[in-house]
Amino acid sequence: MTEKQQGKLVVESSVKDESLIAIRRKQMIQGAIKLFKEKGFHRATTREIAKEAGFSIGTLYEYIRSKEDVLYLVCDSIFNEVMTQLSEFPTDSGTLNELKGAIRQYFMLIDGMVDEFTIMYQETKSLKKEALVYVFSKEFEMVAIFEGILKKCVDAGELTLTEQQIHLAANNIVVQGQSWAFRKWALHPHHTIDSFIDMQTTMFIEGIKGFA
Repeated sequence: MTEKQQGKLVVESSVKDESLIAIRRKQMIQGAIKLFKEKGFHRATTREIAKEAGFSIGTLYEYIRSKEDVLYLVCDSIFNEVMTQLSEFPTDSGTLNELKGAIRQYFMLIDGMVDEFTIMYQETKSLKKEALVYVFSKEFEMVAIFEGILKKCVDAGELTLTEQQIHLAANNIVVQGQSWAFRKWALHPHHTIDSFIDMQTTMFIEGIKGFA
């Protein structure tokens, strides 16, 4: 990997066609997610990843330099998807309904990416330090989205929270959503995703109202 401006890590490729790189890496990521789920990161081989992606091992190494690069691309694609979808949600008026809507959208996104989130948090320890730092920074960006929404609710008079409470509340939202991925095996017999969202959101909102 090399480091670009603004701390963005870039996986080196011998191919110069950006559109082809995007296509091949998407195939690679999809294949890797399936294999990492079945075998784990350490047991899956780059040859298996290439086969699952639909091309040769030689072609694979035109787009990455190591298996760790593939794991980094998986993590980066997950965060980019989350950030893209959350940034599209309207959160301008600072109402509790907007906060509830953003929480629902985030939780639904988790529900649609259970395998991806589970793999990411199980396997990030295998990333090299610079990649791990970057992945953690993306996690902080995700928390910051909810901090911004909560601050707007405070500014609009919907909530009364200190900066410290906003920070903790935003982290709680992120963790609650991720718990659906990590604990779905235990939660699913008792909750649908809709009932989980409704109950978690109600408990969360009522809890932070208690700070008033």
